[in-house]
Amino acid sequence: MQLLDWIILIATLAFIVLYGVWKNNSHKNINDYLKGGNQARWWTVGLSVMATQASAITFLSTPGQAYHDGMGFVQFYFGLPFAMLLICLFFIPVYYRLKVYTAYEFLENRFDLSVRTLTAILFLVQRGLAAGITIYAPSIILSVVLGWDLKILVVLVGVLVISYTMIGGTKAVNVTQKQQMFIIFLGMFLAFGFILNRFPEGIGFSEALSIAGNAGKLNVIDFSIDLNNRYTFWSGLTGGLFLALSYFGTDQSQVQRYLSGKSVKESQVGLIMNGVLKVPMQFFILLVGVMVFVFYQFEPAPLHFNPKAVAAVKSSTKATEFNQLEKENLEVQRQIKTALLQKDEKLVVLSKQNLKQREDAKEIIALAAPDQEVNDKDYVFISFILKYLPTGLIGLLLAVIFSAAMSSTASELNALAATTTVDLYQRNRGGQSPAHYVNASKGFTLLWGVIAILFASVGSLFENLIQLVNIIGSIFYGTILGVFLIAIFIKSIKGKAVFWAAILSEGIIITLFLFDVVSFLWLNVIGAILTVIFGLILQSLFKEHSKASSPDA
Repeated sequence: MQLLDWIILIATLAFIVLYGVWKNNSHKNINDYLKGGNQARWWTVGLSVMATQASAITFLSTPGQAYHDGMGFVQFYFGLPFAMLLICLFFIPVYYRLKVYTAYEFLENRFDLSVRTLTAILFLVQRGLAAGITIYAPSIILSVVLGWDLKILVVLVGVLVISYTMIGGTKAVNVTQKQQMFIIFLGMFLAFGFILNRFPEGIGFSEALSIAGNAGKLNVIDFSIDLNNRYTFWSGLTGGLFLALSYFGTDQSQVQRYLSGKSVKESQVGLIMNGVLKVPMQFFILLVGVMVFVFYQFEPAPLHFNPKAVAAVKSSTKATEFNQLEKENLEVQRQIKTALLQKDEKLVVLSKQNLKQREDAKEIIALAAPDQEVNDKDYVFISFILKYLPTGLIGLLLAVIFSAAMSSTASELNALAATTTVDLYQRNRGGQSPAHYVNASKGFTLLWGVIAILFASVGSLFENLIQLVNIIGSIFYGTILGVFLIAIFIKSIKGKAVFWAAILSEGIIITLFLFDVVSFLWLNVIGAILTVIFGLILQSLFKEHSKASSPDA
């Protein structure tokens, strides 16, 4: 990184934090602090919802996912537009009519305190873990690639987010997320344009698509019916629908974004905006990864993208074997470039040989340095940025990654504080002054921020980071969604039945996950359905038991 990169990075982050604090540093009551005084317009709601979901993991992991596996990951989002429509029709009107601060507050009105408390705790557990991951994910990758200290990076991201989220509340989160989304879109479009400009003469966008298609990277839709296949048309449409319904309809980190809207209509239009733009946005980010793949067909790519793992194996007894494999791989890549330019039929064989060498490299690393991460998907894009992008654009792309980390983490801390304050603290300690609850919310923001930093400091890289966040959510989201579906659509089921239905459902979902019975996306569907079925059965049993126990029976 050059001086200009540092200036752009530091200036961008400083502006976001200072502007968020300056514009929103006073709050009369908890409505101002947690709902931004209900002043957000639809475009603010829409951008804030998008920024909350688009974490740094999105911009680090998604291009790497496309580089290795192609565009199929976009199927994960196919159910999202339908979820937005359902939430606009059924969830938002209920939340606004009851004037709730959190989604779980509604559940006490519908059922009882035990159901509200259970769902709030389930949310706090999974979102608290996710907050740590959204700080940890960019920190570990940047620490490895840039050589920065991991713990310093974790604390830096955490402190920046805590500062303006704690002082500014929901309005600060909304305001800064608009700026962050502008930086994110600008950075990704510039990176995309630069990649296309660096292709060899005679290779344009259409030729690049042809190369990617021949390599199987443009297989967007998979209609196969396989419960163990993570990304298919059917899993995206069903599992993705249930996950999006639960995430956007019941996860406080998203609910709080549109509860700050000026009206029901503003919130609904903001969500529809997200539903229209989200799939194209993810498609574009994946396409950037595919273009990086095409770029590396003409430029030598590292045999393994995790520099720390490569350094470890090169200082081990396997160094000679790995170095030899690197030389062989460079020769294969040279032949691939020639075959592409000459449209040689040997290309298929050479591409398979390249993939085989990369798998062999992972095996060598696993044997020589078992403590190192052999899955290098998350390092592909950041490695490309640092090696090939020009000065200035590197700083901007790093600002994109940090902005995304800050925007999603800010929403999570804001929601964790709101849920802790409203559903647990205020519910059990009412009668205090408005200023008291504002200060309590600030205190809980700080507390959850510290917890997230601590979790991030002891975290470990697990598979592809964008998948890890979705896996954690899927373990809890189905059950929570089932509770909300009962609350809105099945009036005959009461609090006691739904409470125990949720307990049973969550136990089964955790068991299915631990034994890896189905792909994680299906856990959302199964969890929601089980909660509804158990609720109907238990309500019937409790009703029969009540009749049998009554004196008139």
